[in-house]
Amino acid sequence: MYLTGFADEASQDLNQQIKVTKDLGWKNIESRCVNGINLHNLNEEDFEAVASTLAESGVKINCFGSAIANWASKIDAPFEDTLTQVDRAIPRMQQLGTKLIRIMSYARCDEGQDQQEEERFRRLREVTNRFLDAGLTPVHENCMNYGGMSYQHTLKMLENVPGLKLVFDTGNPVFNIDYSKSEKTYQDPWEFYEATIEHTEYIHLKDARMTGDKCDFKLCGEGDAQISRILKDLKERGYDGGISIEPHLASVFHSSEDEGLDEEASIKIYKDFGEIVMKMLKDINYDWE
Repeated sequence: MYLTGFADEASQDLNQQIKVTKDLGWKNIESRCVNGINLHNLNEEDFEAVASTLAESGVKINCFGSAIANWASKIDAPFEDTLTQVDRAIPRMQQLGTKLIRIMSYARCDEGQDQQEEERFRRLREVTNRFLDAGLTPVHENCMNYGGMSYQHTLKMLENVPGLKLVFDTGNPVFNIDYSKSEKTYQDPWEFYEATIEHTEYIHLKDARMTGDKCDFKLCGEGDAQISRILKDLKERGYDGGISIEPHLASVFHSSEDEGLDEEASIKIYKDFGEIVMKMLKDINYDWE
């Protein structure tokens, strides 16, 4: 098992992302944004600069935290937009030696509207096949998208998209409504985890607690994401993949209202979260690389 994280929550500067990763004693970054731009959307010159800096540092990108079909992408937007991102990501992943890419299943439609399942599945099959054909593994995150509406939605999606795997985010069920139920209720992280673990290739750690309809993100273990229980189960199962931290305490990438903290505070929060995770793992004798 190895540890990694969305280091852009510490800083948008790649050198600072590398530094905070090394300070934690880790060797990997799950890369989402550099200077506010997703790795697969950087222009060629900027991407080559990123690749060069990483090569010199010895830190690797274990996963592209892509924006492909994410919560900001509508199902009725041109599919060509998605495929452009896919086709740009593939050679960059191959150049960096990155095998995993986080994708989603497009933003959910408003409640009561047709979720256009068949169109989602058609698109995801094409996206998945392009990555698989290139020797890469797409992993779907249970976020504010179709697959994140409930674990039943995720399982139905997997039935219709052969080869697609999952990244399970511990915190997302806490603040996402369970659309499999008629009454309004939030998802149960353990229930979602247990129902989907056999399809899960990768783990995101965040923690949160709902107060009424307000979500407060918490340090690892201080919220309702049942992280301790999940980590113990992962160890018992012999899980040896990646565990990636995504604190959402300094910045929330799907909040238009969030302005984030200053860099010094963001770096401290990121490191604190990572150190708490390492202590939790040590307490259960769960070793990482």
